[in-house]
Amino acid sequence: MVTKTGIAPAVYAGLQREIAGVVESTRAAAARSVNALMAATYWEIGRRIVEFEQGGEGRAAYGEALIRRLGADLSQRFGRGFGWRNLAQMRAFYLAWPTEQIVQTLSAQSSPSPIVPTASAISGGLFSESPARNLSEPAVVAQAFALPWSAYVRLLSVKTPAARAFYETEALREGWSVRQLDRQIGSQLYERLALSRNKAALLKKAAGSQPGDLMTPEEAIRDPFVLEFLDIKDEYSESDLEEALIQHLADFLLELGDDFAFVGRQRRLRIDDTWFRVDLVFFHRRLKCLVIIDLKVGRFSYADAGQMHLYLNYAREHWMKPGENPPVGLILCAGKGAAEAHYALDNLPNKILAAEYQTVLPDEKLIANELERSRAELEQRRKSDGVASTES
Repeated sequence: MVTKTGIAPAVYAGLQREIAGVVESTRAAAARSVNALMAATYWEIGRRIVEFEQGGEGRAAYGEALIRRLGADLSQRFGRGFGWRNLAQMRAFYLAWPTEQIVQTLSAQSSPSPIVPTASAISGGLFSESPARNLSEPAVVAQAFALPWSAYVRLLSVKTPAARAFYETEALREGWSVRQLDRQIGSQLYERLALSRNKAALLKKAAGSQPGDLMTPEEAIRDPFVLEFLDIKDEYSESDLEEALIQHLADFLLELGDDFAFVGRQRRLRIDDTWFRVDLVFFHRRLKCLVIIDLKVGRFSYADAGQMHLYLNYAREHWMKPGENPPVGLILCAGKGAAEAHYALDNLPNKILAAEYQTVLPDEKLIANELERSRAELEQRRKSDGVASTES
């Protein structure tokens, strides 16, 4: 059969598959390249910090003060991703993967001998008598890091070098995604293998993947670590419903009067090695405090309250300005037919301040009713759009 264009469907389908394959493979390669360069850059920063500390008497004593000063200066110049906590992690990254280990890895890739660089490799410029000087080029170091940066961050949480090396080797050998690696570390695979009588069977079982393990190139590029490294603004929403609800709530709070001043939405924060996103951040002018708002499409749980306390502790340490009162949290739960709103006031230093907050802030029932009204309106609109598209 030939179509009006004169191209047989099977021939066209083959061409489409080939082009799709090119795009998908190139996207995957781009994601790998960005992650490898990230790891190489952070390794090089860690190396320079460690060598600076070791370069003179007393420098090691600067320790935390040096990293904090660097963090402030680099953050001002390059934006997110270079705060003192990040720099401390880069320093730890270099110490866990020192120069000798990187040289050995690159040697194994470039010569039959995996231990010592060959004369041809040395004369070719890949290595010199001082490997550290040659390894100052991130593009060279990047060849030694085959895992995503998120994987190395997870591996850094494994404190035993032997266990860390095991997880890294298995992740490379089995092609584990970061999610698989996280699950294996969390399930203490290394420790269970040490006690197992049938290690081969346990490894075979561990190698199996679960739904959602694989990460698409798009997800890899949108990884918060990658966005932070490239200094790209992160706009994210889990669903169209959440996105619309957040916008409705932002408009509603601003319409209540001039007490609420909008600060931001989908504000990212990092606690240890986990990323979170705060849906809305306002500043309350009368209370002189930040209002952290988190939306959950579902019923309220104590886990939601615990997460909000994490946000408030972070906001108090990193977002609060001198002269401001402690931030307050507002948890919104958009369970179908039963919306809830709960203020988190337990973190306030005294009951007097908590009472003042309760007096000034909008009533929880008022916000819950608006949340329910907005949800019903959005769902009705979505149904109407669906009917219209079907009829057309």
